[in-house]
Amino acid sequence: MIELTIDGKRVQARKGEHLLAIARREGVEIPTLCHHEAVEPSGACRMCMVEVTRPDWEGWSKLVTACNFPAEEDLIVRTRTDKVMQTRKEILELLIARTPGSQLIAEMAREYGLDHPTLTVGELSEKCILCDICTRVCQNLVTGAISRINRGVEKEVNTPFAEVSDVCIGCLACAKSCPTDAIEFKQVGLERTIWGRTFDLVPCTQCGAPTLPKEQAEWLSERTGMKVEEYFVCVKCKAAQTARTYENIAW
Repeated sequence: MIELTIDGKRVQARKGEHLLAIARREGVEIPTLCHHEAVEPSGACRMCMVEVTRPDWEGWSKLVTACNFPAEEDLIVRTRTDKVMQTRKEILELLIARTPGSQLIAEMAREYGLDHPTLTVGELSEKCILCDICTRVCQNLVTGAISRINRGVEKEVNTPFAEVSDVCIGCLACAKSCPTDAIEFKQVGLERTIWGRTFDLVPCTQCGAPTLPKEQAEWLSERTGMKVEEYFVCVKCKAAQTARTYENIAW
């Protein structure tokens, strides 16, 4: 274990542990947009900037991304200095200009005194901040159906060549992990549409409620060894089944 200081408080941590994890454990709030516990940190959004220094740096300091900066012995971390707050404000000013349709970004911007954005360059409905949570989740945990495409101001998250993907399984991992609700999908009855592809949801074998696409069940079956049919039971029925099993064991 090592010791470092966060906002004047001496704390212990494992060497190499990321500053964001340490701060959260100690109850210190650091804003993030691109951080997700399911995937490795990337430092893409830069909102988690903090100022660090050391006793032997003779007053010199630098800004680092707390999500992927490793802890060191005697490191001094300050999370709300003037430099830090100004940097976060500038980042939010750029983000709100790009994504005027994002309620989350608007709320965060107001917290930093940006009630009236001075610049708008994105479409009024634009919500994507290019944080890459969705692409990292899909690439690392699912099938890699989406990624960043195009360049410059036309850069966006989509399927390759913005065409219907053959490997998408309609799991909604991308949409559910998106912090700004930028990924749209539609679900009506036993149909779910996302990334231009419509999936048929298999009805629950016990109550008939929608469960998940057959493609997703087959993908899960291949990786877990469970039978495909075992995934065609809805959450509510699974909970009831678990309760009955526990009741039988208890009595």
